[in-house]
Formats: sequence, C-alpha cells, structure tokens
Amino acid sequence: MGARIYKPAKTAMSSGTAKTHEWVLEFVPTAPREIDPLMGWTSSADTQAQVRLRFQTKEEALEYANDRGIVAVVTQPRTRRANIRAGGYGENFATNRRGSWTH
Repeated sequence: MGARIYKPAKTAMSSGTAKTHEWVLEFVPTAPREIDPLMGWTSSADTQAQVRLRFQTKEEALEYANDRGIVAVVTQPRTRRANIRAGGYGENFATNRRGSWTH
C-alpha cells in the first residue's frame, strides 16, 4: 500500500491560505474507478482512496507511515514570495493618484 505526503497549496478560488499549514497523508488508489451502469456515477471498491490524514509536521506523517508499514513518497512544497505592495490595499482608493482611475 502506497501513500503520498504533501503540504496542500492554496485554492485557486481565493487568496487565503486556510488548510495549507498541515501535512496530508493520502493513499494512492489501488483499484480504478468504475462507472455505475444504472446511475452513471463513478465509484471504486478502494476505500483507502477516500482517506486523508492530517498532521502538524512532516515528521509526524512519516512516523505514522513507517509505524504502519506504508511506503510513502514525500513531496516538498514550493514556497511563494509574499505579494505585498508598498501602499497596500488602501492605495486602490487614494485621492492623490497620478494616473487615471481604471476601476
């Protein structure tokens, strides 16, 4: 049974970083997904593919995997530079702008 350990990235739908501070252990699916002929839903007999375990540190996740004999692959997160503007959010509404108002 294999798994991967990673730190999730922020969602594309928001600029917030919620749920990105913990490490996740996610099992690799062992059975392919199948289409139900009656309803058309996709399903799988592999229940481990539904399990996502969250840990505070990468070491905790690796220790959990090693204790249970799970072969885990660790993916290191790519860090981003913070997007901090000099004027901040209030600069959008400044009355002393030199350029034209664009929005």
